[in-house]
Amino acid sequence: MKSIVVNLEMSSAVKKFVNITQNYDYEIVIRSGRYVADAKSILGLFSLDTSKPLTVEIYSDNCDDLIAELKPFIA
Repeated sequence: MKSIVVNLEMSSAVKKFVNITQNYDYEIVIRSGRYVADAKSILGLFSLDTSKPLTVEIYSDNCDDLIAELKPFIA
């Protein structure tokens, strides 16, 4: 598992983030405090407080391509 911290303050950023994560087969979750959502679900992300940095947990050891795509969102 790998973790990164991202900023998704604008709704357009949330949409782009979800479009990227949906292209990957492995499990990706996003955390805001004690709340957890599927990072591939736009409704799940909007249920979190996106005004604060969020922690993305990627359940794959071979995810460098995903991290490279998410680079614009990394805090």
